[in-house]
Amino acid sequence: MANVSPSTKNPMGKPISSGQRIMIVNSYKMELKKNPNLTVREARIYISKQLGIGQRTVSNVISEYNSNKTVTSPCKTRIRTSFKDKFDDLQMNTVRFHVHSFWFNKTIPTLDKILQVIKDDDTLPDISRMNLHRLLKSMDFVYTKRNRNSALIEKDEIVLWRRRYLQNIRKYREEGRHLYYLDETWVNAGDCTSKTWVDKTIKSPHDAFLQGLTTGSQNPSGKGKRLIVLHIGSEDGFVPGGLLCFESKKTTDYHEEMNDDTFYDWMKNIIPRLKENCVIIMDNAPYHSVKKEKIPNTTTKKADIIKWLQEKGEVIDRPMVIPELLDIVKTLRPQYDKYLIDDLAETHNRTILRLPPYHCELNPIELAWANVKDHVKKNNTSYKLSDVKRLLLEGIERVDENMWKNFIRHTMTEEEKFYKIDFIVDDLLSAETESLTMMVGDTSSESEFSSDDE
Repeated sequence: MANVSPSTKNPMGKPISSGQRIMIVNSYKMELKKNPNLTVREARIYISKQLGIGQRTVSNVISEYNSNKTVTSPCKTRIRTSFKDKFDDLQMNTVRFHVHSFWFNKTIPTLDKILQVIKDDDTLPDISRMNLHRLLKSMDFVYTKRNRNSALIEKDEIVLWRRRYLQNIRKYREEGRHLYYLDETWVNAGDCTSKTWVDKTIKSPHDAFLQGLTTGSQNPSGKGKRLIVLHIGSEDGFVPGGLLCFESKKTTDYHEEMNDDTFYDWMKNIIPRLKENCVIIMDNAPYHSVKKEKIPNTTTKKADIIKWLQEKGEVIDRPMVIPELLDIVKTLRPQYDKYLIDDLAETHNRTILRLPPYHCELNPIELAWANVKDHVKKNNTSYKLSDVKRLLLEGIERVDENMWKNFIRHTMTEEEKFYKIDFIVDDLLSAETESLTMMVGDTSSESEFSSDDE
């Protein structure tokens, strides 16, 4: 009989590999099959001797497997996520709403006040004060010193864009034009509800086996594969034949999967399905906003600026410096600064209206997507992409025209809030400025002894 080599002991402190973890789980399952009454303590002693791995490590792997039905790989490179990755578009808009709620209540928002509100909101992820500051800056908020109480307000460009959008959409509604809303989203194979009912009397798979029960819902091993989805809808519901759905090849931001060629081809197909003289509302994603041609700017070479101007019929009959050339470009810009998609829509008697940045709450299709995703999460049990796609189609079918009308009605309420908020901000900041002016200008003895309430 041949001598059996003793198992090599894993060096203390050295992480075990994925293969070793799988060997522990397989050994545990085999021993449990032989002896259903086997305890974890007995299993860890036996497996530790067999595989030369410490009992504590064996016990930890078995516990992880019993809890999650899977084991993690310590050798896998972990991708550090940014604070921005924790907040999706809807959550960022919730943050924006919290900031504006201060203005509605006629108080000036500060970083500490906003942080406290976010901490109190269970729907938002945790965030540090420093990262909140960075998040607000990325959302185009600025900290201004227009008065004695430094205040967090939006950049003027965002306010102007929103004002123009609200005025235009009001005008289109008064003209009786049909409004369509489009947007992209994603669905992961591992999407499921964050909470579920759990039988706390079941302590382990062994207990479940003895009682003829289960260990409850199976958890997904991760987010899994991803579907990228694009659709368009109106008060009549989702447009028939308007769905674009394909499997993602990356795990990063879904916006990287959609490019201008894909979107342009989809628009060529969808425009004939829309009503005449309608308005198509979309956000300002890069693939929605590809220019027909590149217009010279300060980074353009001088020879290229001259060439562009001559192509437009301008005569350069004397030596000019770059600022002079760009000044001529500025006068011509309105004629040529156009988007490919806008040009495509105009040729079919349709109009494109772009949402202001970071205002997805003004797009009712976001509410439709939330409803569809909720259906997927509540019914996803296999975590297979094919089943998730089936649930996605079911969810889209469930969102009928009555739901769309409710979503649009809710969005119109949000539009009205935004229309009023800009005036509230102006009035409040003006009042603060007037208060400061009066305090500075008052030289009476009473003012010298007045206290500062800041």
